[in-house]
Amino acid sequence: MKVLVIGSGGREHAVIKSLKKSKEIDEIFAFPGNPGMADDATLVDGKATDVDAAVAFAVKNNIDYCVVTPDDPLVLGMVDAMNEKEIPCFGPKANAAIIEGSKVFSKELMKKYGIPTAKYEVFSDMEKALNYVETCPIPTVVKADGLALGKGVIIAFTREEARNAIISMMQDRQFGKSGDNIVIEEFLEGPEVSVLSFTDGNTVVPMISSMDHKRAKDNDEGLNTGGMGTIAPNPYYTSDVAEVCMKTIFKPTIEAMNKEGRTFRGCLYFGLMITKNGPKVIEYNCRFGDPETQVVLPLLESDLFTIMKATTNGTLKDVEVKWSDKNACCLILASDGYPASYKKGYPLVIDPSIKDCVYVAGAATKDGVLVTNGGRVLGITSIADTLEEAIKESYKKSDLVSFDNKYYRHDIGAKALRVKGAK
Repeated sequence: MKVLVIGSGGREHAVIKSLKKSKEIDEIFAFPGNPGMADDATLVDGKATDVDAAVAFAVKNNIDYCVVTPDDPLVLGMVDAMNEKEIPCFGPKANAAIIEGSKVFSKELMKKYGIPTAKYEVFSDMEKALNYVETCPIPTVVKADGLALGKGVIIAFTREEARNAIISMMQDRQFGKSGDNIVIEEFLEGPEVSVLSFTDGNTVVPMISSMDHKRAKDNDEGLNTGGMGTIAPNPYYTSDVAEVCMKTIFKPTIEAMNKEGRTFRGCLYFGLMITKNGPKVIEYNCRFGDPETQVVLPLLESDLFTIMKATTNGTLKDVEVKWSDKNACCLILASDGYPASYKKGYPLVIDPSIKDCVYVAGAATKDGVLVTNGGRVLGITSIADTLEEAIKESYKKSDLVSFDNKYYRHDIGAKALRVKGAK
């Protein structure tokens, strides 16, 4: 079979490497992919958000199945467009992808169906929002309603920071139309947990939990990034917590979407916080997380393609989804200065001995040479019996990747190792 994967980052590279293990697949195309994954897929020129071009390519090349991974094309309706041409897809249709495409929608959904989340208010008028933050509890969280490349969330520790966040979103249009409406919500405290899940709209199968490290610098300091590294499983996500989440969050969310006529099929990401009052939803994503995918999928022992087809066909309950009981660590190697300003275009050299565990996110070619082409350049994932061993192995392998201005955090997984019961 021919499979088309939409997207270009480390997440897509991880999906492609996992799909390559399937005996059913003859060829994988990446639209557009990046040169760092050229050994694993056939690259196709284009943009992940160009729905018409992607569909035209799929039709022309007799694609049997399409995996739509990024948020933008899902919200734009790429799955709907592929389905119109009778091409089955992994991923939700646009009316279900709204669960990430609009934070106002997702908050209202949780409120309507009693799914635990932070208290919140919605604003379309900037002056009313500014007045609200003069009296609301501080810290508070200000969120742009729509997609904002993962950067539309500001934790304001002072009223001045809250005011600045509102003005940047609603007046300065930092995130364009995504700031037409904003959500201002209660600041929750507790450990964060990421749980990706497979679902066909009826059955929901959580994947191994993970812990992301969003801040750019050690000790969770610096600017928020797309993620500087992940570990799995997350030691805060105990079996008791998992049971509560299934009962109060996972199943109710799937059922709520069905009741709204927005059946969700694909990967639904639950961003959770384990508060003193139990687990609550921080955010939903309508797709695989990045870089959570790079640490979770390597622990999957079942055939990913079989699972994906089951989410499409509504037969997930009949498929065994088996996971390794080992630990994994993904270390992100970034360009110094990320996520603010950074230089790119430096030669990127990856030792062949570690290519199987490297997921390239930001790379291009220049004069036939692989060069850096992004803030997050690549991720290195290691698997071991213990978390400590997995972490050490990823850092050791980082020495086998070279490029000028290479930067990474030195404490990925350190917090997890301090948790009682962590392996």
